[in-house]
Amino acid sequence: MSDSLARQRFSSLMLGAFAMFALILAAVGVYGVMSYRVTQGTHDIGVRIALGAQRSSIVRLVVRQGMELAGAGIVAGLIGAAALTRVMASLLFGVSAVDIVTFSVVPLILTANALLASYLPARRATQVDPMVALRDE
Repeated sequence: MSDSLARQRFSSLMLGAFAMFALILAAVGVYGVMSYRVTQGTHDIGVRIALGAQRSSIVRLVVRQGMELAGAGIVAGLIGAAALTRVMASLLFGVSAVDIVTFSVVPLILTANALLASYLPARRATQVDPMVALRDE
């Protein structure tokens, strides 16, 4: 019995490993994009701080922009994943093609990652002296 299921077990193991790798890669990619985006906007952030904007409002602005991007990406990913469930249905054992746990946990993980990936660079950018940010043109 074990030998007859070895191929399916191997396919499931590889699929799970690639899914975990894709999740880690997505997390690193989201952080990289948000960090780059905040770095590009450091001049604008410096102008806002020089004009009297509160640092907390700058952080909220950057986090909101990051979450809007992440939300659009998560919705597109969920639509793509839902479209591909029929292809994957033959490889699944013990779960349905539209697994509610998977379709809810992965977006929550990516949302938390996007929140952290937006917050950390935003905090770092608000610590920059406005004069230094304005001089770096």
